[in-house]
Amino acid sequence: MYKLIALDMDGTLLNENKEISQANLEAIKFARKKGIKVVLATGRPTKGIEKYLKKLNLIGENEYAVSYNGAVIQEVKSGKVIAQNVMTIDDLNLLYNLSKKLDVNIHALTPNTCITPRINKYSELEATMNNIPLEVVDFDNIDSNTTIVKIMFVDPEEKLNKVIEALPDELYNKYTIVRSAPFFLEFLNKKVNKGYGVKLLAEKLGIKQDEIICIGDAENDIHMIKFAGLGVAMGNAFPEVKK
Repeated sequence: MYKLIALDMDGTLLNENKEISQANLEAIKFARKKGIKVVLATGRPTKGIEKYLKKLNLIGENEYAVSYNGAVIQEVKSGKVIAQNVMTIDDLNLLYNLSKKLDVNIHALTPNTCITPRINKYSELEATMNNIPLEVVDFDNIDSNTTIVKIMFVDPEEKLNKVIEALPDELYNKYTIVRSAPFFLEFLNKKVNKGYGVKLLAEKLGIKQDEIICIGDAENDIHMIKFAGLGVAMGNAFPEVKK
């Protein structure tokens, strides 16, 4: 019997209007009545999914979220961090220098904000979508105490395609690199991916791997789809996810 369902948000749970359909609401309600734990597993910060957690009635005790693509696992009600694996200022410096070389926009997510050295529409989208402040910060002189959860290259799909082709091979050994949307390329702590986040939460809850369903559509969902006892690719999923 399945005991945990981990759901991606954008392109999976949410429709193109960023809404949860009535059919999905009813299906999740039905699953929870049967005692199945439902968890949102997203590239967004927990702050960015609060309204959906409320809509799904997932704010109570013993409810959890896997956020920042698995970099942070949190108790929803208390905000208590169960586990986190973040990045360093050295990582930011390295990727910022590379972004200048490749002429691609960059931003980083801290626990509470989106920071960027240069305003662009994709960083504005990130901040708006997640209901967090967007701050312009000089990455060359950033406060060394800043907590960096993840770093992103953000630009139009065609440009990011070329950027990905130009990434040095050693970056793939140093970071988890996933594309969460055609215009978002994410760099995370090497340990981190959604599968890792779901695994840590399942271990805490005493749930076995073969008792887990993971559902997603984008490249950043592949790890958890592979990890799950039952992995599901959406009909609208990227070709590499369906494969």
